[in-house]
Amino acid sequence: MTLTEALTLFAIGFVGSFISGLLGIGGAIINYPLLLYIPVLFGVAAYSAQEVSAVIAVQVFFTTLIGVWAYRKDRYIHPKLVTYMGTAIIIGSFLGGYGSKYLANEVINFIYAILAAIAAVMMFIPRPERDVHSDEVAFSKSISVLSAFIVGLLSGIVGAGGAFILIPIMLVILNIPTRVAIASSMAITFISSIGATVGKVFTGHLYFWPSVIMVIASTLASPLGVRVAKRVNAKVLKWILAALILATAIKIWYDILF
Repeated sequence: MTLTEALTLFAIGFVGSFISGLLGIGGAIINYPLLLYIPVLFGVAAYSAQEVSAVIAVQVFFTTLIGVWAYRKDRYIHPKLVTYMGTAIIIGSFLGGYGSKYLANEVINFIYAILAAIAAVMMFIPRPERDVHSDEVAFSKSISVLSAFIVGLLSGIVGAGGAFILIPIMLVILNIPTRVAIASSMAITFISSIGATVGKVFTGHLYFWPSVIMVIASTLASPLGVRVAKRVNAKVLKWILAALILATAIKIWYDILF
């Protein structure tokens, strides 16, 4: 690995992890397209979709672990929501991560594009905003478990933690307030990333040094993002996430179609 490649990976990991901490996502929706296109653009490396998804799985694991630690003293993480959705999503993500070895790169990209498009549409559905703590929030246990399993299965295929689709589900379907959704999704995505990471390791696609560099960047950047998130208005966070998901969905679909 060259110094230029290492610095490029570090920059990608730092930017993606900062945004991850800010918005309560694992970072796959940011780092997947960045890792797939930026190294090629600068001529430093070219990673396949299988390699990218494996590196992202490891990066998401550490980014969310650090993010949950940063949120540990707040009352925004919903323990029951994390337990129900986390248990379902880890089963789905392991099956998806392991089963991805039977899929072509084009299929993985297409699944990722579908997830991003669904998430983008859901984020623009209007809903009243509430700024309450987790102990004031109720939710449907059956819907949370079913949706988390499906998200885990599909996001495990692309090495994602699934937060970029989990948050819209929590906001629109389960009616969870934005700050509780962001904090809880960080914990759920951490659980999900365990299954996805183990599944990717079994496929044999894991890239060691790129993964190490992305983890180092995550360790530095994710806590900074969480710190900023605690000071930003919940509506602003929601619209930043919506714009981010929409832009990513457009980019991926453009590459698939054209």
